[in-house]
Amino acid sequence: MLMQQTLSQLKALKLDGMARAFEEQAALTASTSLSFDERFGMVVDREIAWRDTRRLERLLKSAKLKNPQACVEDIEYRQSRGLDKSVVAALASCDWIRNAQNLILTGPTGAGKTWVACAFGQQACRQGFSVLYVRVARLFEELKIAHGDGSFTRRLAQLAKMDVLLLDDWGLQDVDQGARNDLLEVLDDRVGTRSTIITSQLPLEHWHAWLQDPTLADAILDRLVHQAHKLALKGDSMRKKSAPDQKVA
Repeated sequence: MLMQQTLSQLKALKLDGMARAFEEQAALTASTSLSFDERFGMVVDREIAWRDTRRLERLLKSAKLKNPQACVEDIEYRQSRGLDKSVVAALASCDWIRNAQNLILTGPTGAGKTWVACAFGQQACRQGFSVLYVRVARLFEELKIAHGDGSFTRRLAQLAKMDVLLLDDWGLQDVDQGARNDLLEVLDDRVGTRSTIITSQLPLEHWHAWLQDPTLADAILDRLVHQAHKLALKGDSMRKKSAPDQKVA
């Protein structure tokens, strides 16, 4: 009776990890040979592990990564890809996020830019950072709608809170004046405080021309490029080399 009452109280306090560990200890006769300190320590450790797991699940769900299964441990380092293991290892530490720096991945279609970017996004989640994946075209459309329904300021505030904003397919479509202004607003809120990941087929030296407006282009690239780590992927399409059921890393 006392055990059920304790379990109910633990669950009411949302200490689900402790509740599960308490039930397991009660069912294992070997637990009786442990001291109170040892048993209590095991219960606390389970609660910490439970919370860490739940937090990671929430972060990954809210990140909406295009390739949620991507992880840095599975990145392929074929010589023709232009990826350096030491550089990837340094980025996997996520110190660039702690320092509010950016990450730019460029390369031809099918080179695996989005997959690698999602791997870094997942790594950020594993270290407790909030991440959001969005295609640039969709972001522009969302912000255009937000102007119309009056939610633009609120949406900007939401984006500004994300530790890592992953913008996929940068430079694939023409941008109008409204989109350029919105992009500057998004990046201005993040400079020096948050990190942004960009993937693009368009070489970095062509970004200024893509933005079309020289003044806004200077402002946008100043906020994005100067404090950025740059990875230029090379080689043939990974999709052509992979079987239908294999990842594109």
